[in-house]
Amino acid sequence: MRWPTHAVTNQVPPLQDYNLFVADPALREALLRGGAAWAQDGLAQQGQELGTASCFEQGRLANRFGPELQAFDARGFRRDQIAFHPAWHALMADIARRGLHTGPWAQPRPGAHVARAAGFILQTQIEAGTMCPTTMTYGAIPALSRDPLLARDWLPTLLRADYDPSDQPFAHKRGGLIGMGMTEKQGGSDLRTNTTQAVRDGADGWRLTGHKWFFSAPQCDAHLVLAQAPLGLSCFFVPRWAPDGSKNPVLIQRLKDKLGNRSNASAEVEFQGAWGHLLGEEGRGIPTILEMGTYTRLDCVLGTTGLMRQALSQAVHHARHRQAFGAALIDQPLMRNVLADMALEVEAAIALAMRLAQAFDAQHDEAQLLLRRLLTPAGKFRICKRGAELAAEAMEVLGGNGYVEDDVQARIYREMPVNSIWEGSGNVMCLDVLRALGKNPRTTDALMAELAPAQGRNPHFDAHVRHLSTALRNPDDVQSRARALTHDLVLAVQAALLLQHAPASIAQAFCASRLGGQWGGGFGTLPQTTDFDTLLGRALQTNGLNSECGT
Repeated sequence: MRWPTHAVTNQVPPLQDYNLFVADPALREALLRGGAAWAQDGLAQQGQELGTASCFEQGRLANRFGPELQAFDARGFRRDQIAFHPAWHALMADIARRGLHTGPWAQPRPGAHVARAAGFILQTQIEAGTMCPTTMTYGAIPALSRDPLLARDWLPTLLRADYDPSDQPFAHKRGGLIGMGMTEKQGGSDLRTNTTQAVRDGADGWRLTGHKWFFSAPQCDAHLVLAQAPLGLSCFFVPRWAPDGSKNPVLIQRLKDKLGNRSNASAEVEFQGAWGHLLGEEGRGIPTILEMGTYTRLDCVLGTTGLMRQALSQAVHHARHRQAFGAALIDQPLMRNVLADMALEVEAAIALAMRLAQAFDAQHDEAQLLLRRLLTPAGKFRICKRGAELAAEAMEVLGGNGYVEDDVQARIYREMPVNSIWEGSGNVMCLDVLRALGKNPRTTDALMAELAPAQGRNPHFDAHVRHLSTALRNPDDVQSRARALTHDLVLAVQAALLLQHAPASIAQAFCASRLGGQWGGGFGTLPQTTDFDTLLGRALQTNGLNSECGT
């Protein structure tokens, strides 16, 4: 005889089988502003596919069963291969099919980078580790395009919407991916201290000897690598297979045991005379590889925005279904404030991320290029910092249910810090903002022109812009206040975008809380005049999905 201990009640059904794109009005509106209305149907299809229970399960499995290093075969010969769970390969195949790795280059058209940005935000909500080789391939294409040899032999395959996980010479593959190797033990962000050496091989290549402390996605078909050449630090294209058909001696020492990003392989490697092709000018390695970094930094902004979006969706869904103290959580005044404040942060992140992508579409507009140069590191600093805070708050909405690995919130929380660290930590980003401002005096003019259409719509915004304008023109001790300056700069751009394009009540709430001195710094301190209904209504538009609580 069974003696039941209790009945399971008041547990929230999983958020699944919904359309991630349709549920997100802020993203849909930003897509139209960015000139990519043509992409709506494809993104709606992607949103529907990603929102399925099976796709969420692929994301879980790819992280639960992470990559494994297969350094040797059964006879002791080097293999240097990475084994992934089938879920990883399924996710990567979908990413390639959707063109997220090279789409704007393979099919250039107005709004191509904006459309890709929206797709990237959607894809990241399911699984973020797969976005690492995706973004590095995307960022490498411009540099490879200027090299005649690589453009001829590599670009046609890289630009295909196909994923080929096989480890074989590139000429035999259906599709390909590019990785990156910059960081060494002794230097971290100080790349000029790199010790890996490159010498000419007497033919048409170079031989690299040294190491990389972080080597991103070692399974990729080639990597952009920094090494010291006779004329200084240079960038080299290092394929997994050398031109003579032999396996290039890039030896994987171990995989990193990371806090998050666990589905993705990050390695320590040694180059034992590995063959490389000089990319760009000898001695100009940092500018060459930082062009790739400009695009990957954009994707740090997009990726964190996607994670924030899904963390908010999970929290709002939970609050709509969970009962506490006699009412649904979503109806409790303080919880409404917390959720609305989080929704406000996501609205602002989406607006800035998509505006930044729009600047990447304007390849020949000087003002847009200057904004891109300024707002990419600024946006990476601010949004990636806020992402970690929002993920923690969203987890707290779920309580203990959000703190266990069975729930997606735990994975989102562990995933958040990587985008702040990768491609330059917070201080590096803020110093890069100062370089952008100092390198071209027209950068400040471009920023002020971006803010001008929103002036006169909110007194807090107008005062903030006046303060920012004074700070930008004050050179005294600028480095020590670089974080404050970057913080204020991003808030100004976000507020300007919301004042012009968001519902008026949302824009006013952002200015009152972030610029008006009423913000306590944490989530849940919005003024009582906030239009909570509008914010929470836009936070997750699922049209009654999962309307019944689990029993």
